This record gives sequence, structure tokens and C-alpha cells, in this order.
Amino acid sequence: MKGFVNIRIDDRLIHGQVATRWSTGLRATRIMVIDNDVANDDVQKSVLRMAAPSGISTSIITEEKAITNIKAGKYENQRVLLVVRRPKVLLNLINAGLPIDKINVGNMSNRDNTTQVKKSVSLTAEERADIEAIMDKGVLVTAQMVPDDPETDFKQFLK
Repeated sequence: MKGFVNIRIDDRLIHGQVATRWSTGLRATRIMVIDNDVANDDVQKSVLRMAAPSGISTSIITEEKAITNIKAGKYENQRVLLVVRRPKVLLNLINAGLPIDKINVGNMSNRDNTTQVKKSVSLTAEERADIEAIMDKGVLVTAQMVPDDPETDFKQFLK
């Protein structure tokens, strides 16, 4: 997608690593969070905006608005770091026709009904199926905690 420098799954959304290491390392001009719940909660949006570095714009929007804006080319001349909480959001974007070719899995915390597949990544059965469906569409899915870490093909964690 034109204008997007990284697409990341990280259930913490905007936090220390995203705000400092990822956004600066990628020279991002915008951090976009796509999350229907957060986009409709002014308190959560405010907290996330405070976590973003000064000088970097934020968009905290619903899936529907993201699809509309991206298809309209709204971000083509920017350097956008896209962050979502769950892989389902990205699968929905792909199914809506957005040309996503690479996704980075960062942190997905251990929760009820999850299985740890690597350090800092635990998946429910649905999340695992969503990631596999994304891969089946030809999208490269990698694991990388911080930009300095090597990228690892996520397939090795799903064996």
C-alpha cells in the first residue's frame, strides 16, 4: 500500500517500542491504529495520542474508515506505521481489496484460551486461523519485536 512503511500486529498498540524504536527507525510521519473499539472510545484515543511522539500524526480509526481512506489514497505521500491489535483486522482489510503484502507480528500477550507460539506471541485458535488465512493469500508474515532484530518468517512458529 502506497505510503505505508510497516504493518504491525501489536496488542499494546501505541507504546514505548512503537513510539520510539519503530516510528523513529522507520521515519514514520503518522501512526495509524485501526481498532473499532478504541476508535469509538475518546478516553482510549486520548491515551494513545499522548503515547505518540511529538511531530508524528496519529489516526485512530475504525476498519470501515481505514478502508475508505486508504482506497482514496489519503496516505500515499506519508510514511505510515499501521498498528492493529488482532490479525482479523488485517484479514478484513485484505478481503476488502487492500494490497497488503507484508505484516509484522510484534506482541500478542498471553490471554485465556491462547497458546504461546513464541516469546511474547500467544494466539487463540481463531487468531492462528486468521494468520494462516493471511499467509494463504500470499502475504509474508514475519516476527520481529524491534527494528534491530532479524525478521523471522512466522510460518516456523505455526508448526
